[in-house]
Amino acid sequence: MSEQTYYFDHGASAPRLDEVAEAMAPWQHGVVGNPSGMHSAARAARRAIEDARDVVANFVGQPTHEVIFTGGGTESCHLAISGVVREHRKHHDISEIVISPTEHHAVLNTALALADEFDDVRVRFLDVDELGIITTTSLWENVGPKTAIVSVMTVNNETGIYQPVPVVGSIAASGVPDGGISHTDAVAAAPWLYLPAITESIDMISIAAHKLGGPVNSGALILRRDIKLDPVSVGGGQERGHRGGTVDVAAAVGLAAACRVVDRERMEVNERVGELRARLEAAFRYIPGVALTATEETRVPGCTHLTVEGAASEELLFLLDNAGIAASAGASCSSGASVMSHVLEAMKMPEDKARGALRFTMGRETTKDDVDHLIAVFADVVYRLRGEK
Repeated sequence: MSEQTYYFDHGASAPRLDEVAEAMAPWQHGVVGNPSGMHSAARAARRAIEDARDVVANFVGQPTHEVIFTGGGTESCHLAISGVVREHRKHHDISEIVISPTEHHAVLNTALALADEFDDVRVRFLDVDELGIITTTSLWENVGPKTAIVSVMTVNNETGIYQPVPVVGSIAASGVPDGGISHTDAVAAAPWLYLPAITESIDMISIAAHKLGGPVNSGALILRRDIKLDPVSVGGGQERGHRGGTVDVAAAVGLAAACRVVDRERMEVNERVGELRARLEAAFRYIPGVALTATEETRVPGCTHLTVEGAASEELLFLLDNAGIAASAGASCSSGASVMSHVLEAMKMPEDKARGALRFTMGRETTKDDVDHLIAVFADVVYRLRGEK
């Protein structure tokens, strides 16, 4: 077992930024007032939250109608889908949720749960190509008078592949009488893409702090216009009635601090990490049986998704971990049984190929030495599994 960890799992959770920890520190000990109160400590907390709200709004882009702080990206997506559908049901006989089959489970399982709970809720899945990218034709065919919401992620969390989000917003707006509601899970996109431009036509955007170097259990749902949402938790009417419960000041401040750093460093990090990825993938191409899932032009800079012929994700990850490499797989494990990723299944990747899927994700902390070490270790692991030198 290696004593040093080489971290290539930023896509799961990015390392906590020093600037984030420093910003959160005053709100993590001693008296932290309830933002709903009237005394000075409460006013200070409320001021910190509103300042954070302004930063997050700017991160996604003006005009922004409202920022709702949530307990993470999953809650943000759940609030968007469930809140819109439950409101839509009050005025329509049928409420349809239009999504891609490659969505994160935060969207996918919320949609399926609503359809299971209510007989008048339907889920319509968009067609995708071999890269998991939705087709425009499928969007036009599935959006119509019964559509409650269209939700398509900006970047796939597993493969790093872009979706045509500007088209999604335009078709959702024009394909539904009186204008449809669009949502995007921008959690995987936020560290890399300039969201004010990419999501300009989208009504609701979800982000999560820990993918940006912020705290876990911190996220936001950003609305570009006035949208009626049935709250998932009613509570005391906080967040303008959209989400009950006292807002965690430290979590909101931490998210805002992470947004500031990402905004400030985005261009430099994209360029540097893009060069590191090119170096990494150039070496991987020399290893027989290793196939990259997509081209550079279709992915965010920090993600390399690949498959290894004749190997299983679990055994690859075990050997990589023993060598100090932290990575993730394209498959999940349930009750000890390997399950093919729903993303790769939607892409119609053969099961024997998908069983050897791996994802290496980098970030601002990744160095050339990290990449060179991964190249050497990964080649050794693959050849060892094949009994070759």
